[in-house]
Amino acid sequence: MEINVGTESPSFTLPNQDDIEVSLRDFRGSWVVLYFYPKDKTPGCTMEACDFRDNLESLSAMKAVVLGVSPDSVKSHQSFIAKESLNFTLLSDSSKKVLRQYGAWGVKKLYGKEYEGVLRATFLINPSGEIAHIWRNVKVKGHVEDIKAVLKSLQ
Repeated sequence: MEINVGTESPSFTLPNQDDIEVSLRDFRGSWVVLYFYPKDKTPGCTMEACDFRDNLESLSAMKAVVLGVSPDSVKSHQSFIAKESLNFTLLSDSSKKVLRQYGAWGVKKLYGKEYEGVLRATFLINPSGEIAHIWRNVKVKGHVEDIKAVLKSLQ
């Protein structure tokens, strides 16, 4: 199934950093910023997470919740949250099922070599559970500001 703006967001349940199952349907009635990132504690992913952390208050004021998803373990998420004082939920998709559902897992290139990995992407899901906006091939710098601008325009 291809995900496009206006389509129903694929449902899922994944463990959070406290190893508690979290389902997307738990957030119906709120805007959801669902972002997929490659790896805890790497420079770009840390910058992105800290940007969400620093902007969570303004995102919350727009009735949005932030959910970060990576293939890292629950234990890795716990350590990342503690180290960076993150104030939002991280979900562990070790099977990569949800990453694949959202098209956030695929072929990447580095120094001319191809390999499979996380394709950095963000999905804005409206309170009815539909995809309202998609960012693919996300560039970390300025991304959260872009999300806030789109969210503001849609409300």
